[in-house]
Amino acid sequence: MDLVFLHGPVASGKLTVARQLSELTGIPVFHNHLVVDLLLEVFEFGSPEFVRLRETFWLDTFAAAADADTSLIFTFAPESTVPADFPERAVSAVNDHGGRVRFASLEVSAAEQERRIENTDRKKFGKLASVETLRHLRTAGSLAGEVPPADIAIDTESVSPTDAAARLADAFGLSSAHGRRG
Repeated sequence: MDLVFLHGPVASGKLTVARQLSELTGIPVFHNHLVVDLLLEVFEFGSPEFVRLRETFWLDTFAAAADADTSLIFTFAPESTVPADFPERAVSAVNDHGGRVRFASLEVSAAEQERRIENTDRKKFGKLASVETLRHLRTAGSLAGEVPPADIAIDTESVSPTDAAARLADAFGLSSAHGRRG
């Protein structure tokens, strides 16, 4: 089981690249907003309950997928409400069940990030979609969470999502055989 842990700043193309990688390999996408959006129905973002349950859902899903030998692609944007040791605990949750974590950093310039932030596809997923809010969060340091390690880094400003997915599949030795199992 492989957990492809895609991380990068807001609007770096994580979900777009994850979907392309999923299409290429058959590995399902576990988009971080699946859990975030669920919890926002009940708890305020950043509240102790929200933070605890978000991490529990993420880690339990990783462990169950590893136990079932089901690879996953996870998207993650570092930010201040995520505990600094979350990536280490993700590795432990997966390794303890016989899987491995492959970290990939997607990078984008601040100018390109601002150009992408108001794309309509971001709004339908409840993602940050305002340049003004993005700038405010940057200034407040809210987007300055602990950055996970990277086995590979890809500049999504200069590489298409399709090419980024192909690079990830090649770098991590992923093929359609890595799709759903278990």
